[in-house]
Amino acid sequence: MGIFQRLSDLLKSNVNDLIDRAEDPEKMVKQIIIDMQKELNKSTQAYGKAKASERLAEKQYQNAVKVSADWEAKAKAALAAGDQELAKKALAKKVKADEDVANYKEMYETISNQTEAIGDQVEVLKAKLDEAKSRQAMLIARSQMADTSKELAKSVGGFDASSSLEKFNRMEEKIVRKEAEADAFAEIAGANDDTADSFEKLETDSKVDAELARLMAEMNGGNAQ
Repeated sequence: MGIFQRLSDLLKSNVNDLIDRAEDPEKMVKQIIIDMQKELNKSTQAYGKAKASERLAEKQYQNAVKVSADWEAKAKAALAAGDQELAKKALAKKVKADEDVANYKEMYETISNQTEAIGDQVEVLKAKLDEAKSRQAMLIARSQMADTSKELAKSVGGFDASSSLEKFNRMEEKIVRKEAEADAFAEIAGANDDTADSFEKLETDSKVDAELARLMAEMNGGNAQ
């Protein structure tokens, strides 16, 4: 049908346009859903109008059938009364009514077929919209995963391993130098402690010798040797 061909073209145009200018796939997917919903609403309205036209054509057809039947009944009544002229006039009206019946029947059948086709297309569009909605979450998740992978790849690609290793080595050298300096200061401190101990020992030995001399003098009767 013409309306659904235009609808299909419009949907394709919208989708292609969105894809061409898409910077955010997530927004694009959501926009496609919105556009499909709008077109479904329009097509549903068109289907509603078609159903209304179908009902009107059916009513006109049924009315024409009723008019034809009424004129036939009147013709029969005229014949029963013995009035052929009146019966012929009634039949002339019936012939005209039969032409209306044929015309309205053709119109009703045509509109009915078109309405059925539109209804089928609306159901197809509903199914496609439902499918798009069910795939929306998956597509958004895939888009987010692709963004994450891209950022990780960019980070790895921008990482200079040799430069980082060189910096690491320099830091290690600094630490080694610090450790060496600490050891050196510890040795110096230890050497100073040994010197102090030597002087303290000398002082202690001197006192011991003095005490020894004093005791020997006392034991010898006060005569120091």
